[in-house]
Amino acid sequence: MKKIAFSILISLFFSLPAFSKTNVVVSYQYIEDILNKIGKDKIIVFSLSKGTSDPHFIVPKPSLISKARNADLLVINGGELEIGWIPPILNQANNPNIQSGSKGFLDLSNHIKLIEKMENFSRAYGDVHPNGNPHFILNPDNVIIISKLLTEKLSELDPINKDFYKKNNLDFTKKWNEKLSIWSNKMKNSKGKKVIQYHKLYNHFLEKYGLKSINTIELLPGINPTPKHISDVIKQIKDENVKIILQDVYHNQNSSKLVSDKSGIPYILLPHDVGSLSNITDIFSLFDNIVDKISK
Repeated sequence: MKKIAFSILISLFFSLPAFSKTNVVVSYQYIEDILNKIGKDKIIVFSLSKGTSDPHFIVPKPSLISKARNADLLVINGGELEIGWIPPILNQANNPNIQSGSKGFLDLSNHIKLIEKMENFSRAYGDVHPNGNPHFILNPDNVIIISKLLTEKLSELDPINKDFYKKNNLDFTKKWNEKLSIWSNKMKNSKGKKVIQYHKLYNHFLEKYGLKSINTIELLPGINPTPKHISDVIKQIKDENVKIILQDVYHNQNSSKLVSDKSGIPYILLPHDVGSLSNITDIFSLFDNIVDKISK
């Protein structure tokens, strides 16, 4: 009887909420990385996408739906970046805990100031985001806002460990502020530099450090360039003394290579998320890489 009673006590002990981990699913790997720095061994995090993926287009596979079905918390970038693939996952997962408006749902974009909001929305402008440019993670100032939001949400869902989360966020914020100072110093001589992008992916970063994106190689968001557009871009590069072309990893690089060859300016391959290049292992190396490449 003593053995049975002991077994029951042990079972009850390990079934207490204090020993359960918060199960989190996120839309992108940068969110996963920041969460892991705050939650550490108190949480389990799964990213629904890879860093090399086009963030607009993720296939809602059954394996992703299964992950969402068992989640306590869903964190998305928002700003309509996931509008084509998160809703199907939510619908098929049928998990009331992570539906929009629930305690276990967090849309980061609702707490970030987006740039380039559209007053007159039309699909004639391509695959645009009327509420603003959703690639706000590429302004390093927003990372501190996001880490605070994630800390507050974890503390709400798991109040027993709130002091643990707050301490980890304080440590993270201190390190991040130190890096912000280093990055600002490296970027100060790049202020005013003119660039061309393939896609309007880095505008939040460029605005932060005072660079100017004068055009994109794609004709419109989501629309491949025409020969005439490429010719116009090459002429603009020469006329306006553009210094570099910024190319992301998930769009075809052929057009950027062609423009680079014809204009005589380099194009640089930049990461946009954790895991988008092999050496981008966390949120710190993401910005180290972008800053080092653009500030040369």
